[in-house]
Amino acid sequence: MTHLPHLIIDLGLILAAAGLITLIFKRLKQPLVLGYIIAGLLVGPHFDLLPTVIETENITIWAEIGVIFLLFSLGLEFSFKKLVKVGGASSIMALFEVVIMLVLGYLTGKLLGWSTMDSIFLGGILSISSTTIIIRAFDELGVKTQRFAGLVFGILIVEDLVAILLLVLLSTLAVSQQFAGTEMLQAVLKLAFFLVVWFLGGIFLIPTFLRKASKLMNDETLLIVSLALCLLMVILAAQVGFSPALGAFIMGSILAETTKAEKIEHLVASVKDLFGAIFFVSVGMLINPSIILTYAGPIVIITLVTIIGKVVSITGGGLVAGQGVKTSVKSGMSVSQIGEFSFIIATLGLTLNVTSEFLYPVAVAVSAITTFTTPYMIKLSDPLSNTIEKILPSRWRASLNEYSSGAQTIATTSDWQLVLKGYVINLVVYSVLIIAMVLLSAQFLDPFMTNLIGHDQLADVATATVTLLGMAPFLWALALHHPQKEAQGRIWANRNYRSLILVMEFSKIAISIMFITFLLDRFFSIQVAIVAGLVIIAAMIIFSRRIQQFYTRIENRFMSNLNAREINEAEKRHHTLTPWNVHLTSFEVQPESAVVGRTLAELQIREKFGINVAVIERGKRTIMPPTRQEHIFPGDKLYVFGFEEQVEAFRVFIESPSPDSAPDEAKEEIKLQKMVVSKGSPLLHKTILESGVREKTKGLIVGIEKNGKRILNPDSGLSFENGDIVWIVGSPWRIKQLEATRDGEIAS
Repeated sequence: MTHLPHLIIDLGLILAAAGLITLIFKRLKQPLVLGYIIAGLLVGPHFDLLPTVIETENITIWAEIGVIFLLFSLGLEFSFKKLVKVGGASSIMALFEVVIMLVLGYLTGKLLGWSTMDSIFLGGILSISSTTIIIRAFDELGVKTQRFAGLVFGILIVEDLVAILLLVLLSTLAVSQQFAGTEMLQAVLKLAFFLVVWFLGGIFLIPTFLRKASKLMNDETLLIVSLALCLLMVILAAQVGFSPALGAFIMGSILAETTKAEKIEHLVASVKDLFGAIFFVSVGMLINPSIILTYAGPIVIITLVTIIGKVVSITGGGLVAGQGVKTSVKSGMSVSQIGEFSFIIATLGLTLNVTSEFLYPVAVAVSAITTFTTPYMIKLSDPLSNTIEKILPSRWRASLNEYSSGAQTIATTSDWQLVLKGYVINLVVYSVLIIAMVLLSAQFLDPFMTNLIGHDQLADVATATVTLLGMAPFLWALALHHPQKEAQGRIWANRNYRSLILVMEFSKIAISIMFITFLLDRFFSIQVAIVAGLVIIAAMIIFSRRIQQFYTRIENRFMSNLNAREINEAEKRHHTLTPWNVHLTSFEVQPESAVVGRTLAELQIREKFGINVAVIERGKRTIMPPTRQEHIFPGDKLYVFGFEEQVEAFRVFIESPSPDSAPDEAKEEIKLQKMVVSKGSPLLHKTILESGVREKTKGLIVGIEKNGKRILNPDSGLSFENGDIVWIVGSPWRIKQLEATRDGEIAS
């Protein structure tokens, strides 16, 4: 009789149980994740009525692979650019929730008499909501297009990154077994350093590689290459001391910026589903029903803490972020559950042997209960938010509305903000790249050169030379590049700020010299390193143009790769029927266009240009195909079909202004900026009407902060006092010119 390995028997048992239970859960319209967990409970060692998995160690390895692919898929949906776009409101709400739930989880554990490590891990488990469950609930309830749903998606994106940070911090804490501030800070800095290096290096190299190899790749090879990249990053993350899950997440987020992201996500889905099912089944196998019965009281308490704590923390964060009562409450009611990352954090505690056996099944039980309550919480959010708004005192309601309006309206993009932001980003990015090159040089290049040349001193010179050549464009960018040249020029025009600009410029050069010294000091004496640093900076100034050209090519390649997905999506809107060389192209109708207000029959587009208007998109309405009596309105998107020459002729026509419109004045940059009324200001003790701000700045005063009180759209009779902060929508250089005017001088 042929011997069948236990692993195959166990795998068959797991998948059979998972398939059967999930069919039942699909019929009951319940989350499949819970079905997998119950399947694991049925085939686990604590349930005797069905066959039991024999070699749990092998299943644990498969489950670890499941975590890797689960995090890889989350990374593909994540994208660092999405994190930048979610805005301050979602970030504030997510951080509010994470901090409050960490504290509540820890305090709950201590009140239940649990150990410090159990309480800390409980806080981590409760702090992250379930992306999968929330998205599924939003789909089923049809609320994805509502405003609060956009905020919730932003919160989930921020939470994903926080969860990765928590995995690193909890691993560090588990090893040290104490709150070592220095070690925790080192762990955070180390994580930030490698995140920047991996992201910058990955975006520069991987999209280029995929683009060059695209002609050789079919679905099979793309899947293999993607999984290989994922596992290579897993190995790299493990080599530098991070969890394998972090490496998978990072590679997923890098691939999310490529043009192949959707294709990879589709191809990996089956692999993720298979190993993800094994992971969640393994979660269920660790559940001991007797422990759940023993800890029924704590499970109920923790469930209530989870639901109430998340609702209150997200709602509070939303109010602080100026999102209003209704939006904040609806957001809070939507994220009142724990899920995938909570299981991973609980698994981490068990793997490191720092948490008690009961914590894992307790976390799974709380997740199951909160998963079932999620749809009902979302349904209740609307009536609850309406009730809260009704019972709030009118004074509180007015204050919240005023604060919300001010928080969402008043923002500034001053020149100093632009310059300082550019300065900090440049300093961080180029410093990380240079330090990474120095470390790689010492770790790999120097031993290679020593073996190749055989003479230690010559090997040191060769290593230093090669490393400096690689660092040159980034040293030049750090020392001499000005990312916000125009804003810096406007600040330089004010003599009062020139000394600060000079300090910033010299500090950049000093930091560059320090990095050169840091490299050369590893091979030569400190005196030689300092002198060489000064000589290299001088050479960089002399050969600045050539280095700049090389740096520009690097920067253009990086930005091209970073924006490739958006560019590709834009190009998809320009469809081509290759054999006939005709295109389907979209045009958005501007308010001043000559076509506004006229029907298709009046415009005679087909007769004049030989093209057809196939579709008109008007807001949420799609008119397909439009009749000849259909009017064209501002904001309409017209999809036209024709040859390239015909489409270009129509482009000129649709972009031409109406003959009835007045000629445009010379355009100026318009921004919302602030100026402070000082003792020497020409605005002091004058009313808005008397000040002539409208004429001098070609702008409009939209807000004033007076003695800490915000006045939106102030009356023209309001007087300016010393210390008032004035918010003006107008020409930035005119506003700066007015602010620089003192003692009644007239701005020219």
